[in-house]
Amino acid sequence: MIDQKLIKRLEKFYSEHPTMKGAPVTTEQINEAETALNINLPEDYVDFVCRFGEAYAGIDIYAFEDPRNSVKLTKEMRIAYGNGDIRENEALKSILIGDDGAGNPFLINEKGEVVIFYHDCDEREVLAQSLGEFIEENFEEW
Repeated sequence: MIDQKLIKRLEKFYSEHPTMKGAPVTTEQINEAETALNINLPEDYVDFVCRFGEAYAGIDIYAFEDPRNSVKLTKEMRIAYGNGDIRENEALKSILIGDDGAGNPFLINEKGEVVIFYHDCDEREVLAQSLGEFIEENFEEW
């Protein structure tokens, strides 16, 4: 679960900037996403999107609304990293939650780590041990 102090900061921010968050995700949408991707979504991610939907938290965190639908984008990522890419197995057990603005996807893997796949150099990097930690490192109120 995301730290309650961080949740309070986010809630205050969204009360002052309501357009920076979307509609909360439903349990039905979570179940559909898990079935479509054949994974259990990470607890931090579920907690976040069920509270805030697609939202800005220092970085854009995608949910299930087009055009940044995490299920659709995850399926596309899996195709892109399929066919023997060294990141293929991790992609199959992850959900895409955003990108760095240069097309490098942020994903949460089965361990709950937030990872980036660098498409130009075929490498990956763990950015944070959890979504909560990732948000904490990137979120600043304004």
